[in-house]
Amino acid sequence: MAERVRRALAILALCLAGPALAEAPATSLRPMPNPLGAAAVAAAAPEAPVEAGAAPAMAASLRPQPRPADLARRIAELRAAAATTGLDLASAARPEPDLAAEEPPSRKERRKKKREMASMEGSVCGVAAIKGEPIAPIGSKVKGCGVADPVRVTSVAGVRLSQAVTVDCSIAKSLNAWVGEVAQPAFDGKLSELRIAAHYICRGRNNVKGAKISEHGKGRAVDVAAFVLTSGKTVTVAGDYGRLLRRIYKAACPYFRTTLGPGSDGYHEDHFHFDTSARDGGSYCR
Repeated sequence: MAERVRRALAILALCLAGPALAEAPATSLRPMPNPLGAAAVAAAAPEAPVEAGAAPAMAASLRPQPRPADLARRIAELRAAAATTGLDLASAARPEPDLAAEEPPSRKERRKKKREMASMEGSVCGVAAIKGEPIAPIGSKVKGCGVADPVRVTSVAGVRLSQAVTVDCSIAKSLNAWVGEVAQPAFDGKLSELRIAAHYICRGRNNVKGAKISEHGKGRAVDVAAFVLTSGKTVTVAGDYGRLLRRIYKAACPYFRTTLGPGSDGYHEDHFHFDTSARDGGSYCR
């Protein structure tokens, strides 16, 4: 028991004397300079004499360099132009919006676009309802004849033509509008075909030799002889010119520059003549 007490006292004495026996560190705990780093800095920047009161060389190297003369001149020119035109240089320098980042079109919009593209297939003159094809320019040895930008049209406003007509887009568009807005509604939507009597042909007016070149010779005219319905019934200008056809014919005046039909001049008793003459003045409706 006495032996255990002595050992405990000895251990306690050593613990109390520990701090006094520990030695202080021989060197400071601050980090030492990196010799390799100092040598690299010295090699990269050769020494130069420093004048009294001058800033260290490293600080001087951080100062902004003077603007190049050509860049300064260009900025001055832009500022002068902005002052003259009222251009906001700050807004002009802003990037354009990224259209690609916009939301993709919805399914409904994609379907509508698809239908529009499908409706334009086989169309001419930039109108979906005018079906046909563009053809090569038509020249002629006869002065006044020819078509610079002809098209061959097979149907307008969903109504087929009995023969493909060679015309320019002015008459094609007018015929399409008249059929869609006048002729088709007049027949309660049952019009399926137009019987065409004439389109492009280089000749004088009314087939008179030596007469002024007809609008047919310029691709600006078309003659309609009859209307065929979905039931197969045919309504002709020659045999059925009554109240209905008279109303359809008179309603054509705003769509064309010239409309000629039964009772007009004796040359158009069996068909309607429509043209988009380039002459001055208003429409000529007889």
